[in-house]
Amino acid sequence: MCKEVKNDLLDYITPGTLDLEQLFWTGTTAPYTHVNQVWPRIYIGDEKTALQRPELKDLGVTHVLNSAEGKWNNVLTGANYYKDLNIQYLGVEADDKPTFNISQYFLPATEFIHEALSQPQNKVLVHCVMGRSRSATLVLAYLMLKHSLTVVEAIEHVQQKRCILPNHGFLKQLRALDITLSLSLYTYTNM
Repeated sequence: MCKEVKNDLLDYITPGTLDLEQLFWTGTTAPYTHVNQVWPRIYIGDEKTALQRPELKDLGVTHVLNSAEGKWNNVLTGANYYKDLNIQYLGVEADDKPTFNISQYFLPATEFIHEALSQPQNKVLVHCVMGRSRSATLVLAYLMLKHSLTVVEAIEHVQQKRCILPNHGFLKQLRALDITLSLSLYTYTNM
């Protein structure tokens, strides 16, 4: 690793949760729409998008990650809902409350997205009810885990494409992930 890049990594400090929230109030440039491509072949959408089967087919969606499945503010889809479209499905029961531990889904969601994108023709829709908090949090975690973006870089990238606003508790969990990833990178660069 070149010395300049190594020093940049060592100089990075994960911002506090309030600083991360400020990014959403000062940097959002994308208008709110039902669905947006936020990374190549990754879309974040809302409940309406998830329920519009013809539109999903038109978009070429091959995988759906529903982060609003089950008992909390659920979106009533599932593997059978998409069966005749040949769409692979993963549903997670996440409550959009600051006290909910969404980090338990960071790895399963990341692996689902990563596996889907291993085939160049595949596209993934990650959604919840509004497509702003739960789904955005899981996409941000994916970008951090698989593309080595910091939490700030991930937020700045996604909010250029979509109006997102993870709740305060989810931001705390993304911040904790960022610290963990930074520490592991620091350890790696100092070997």
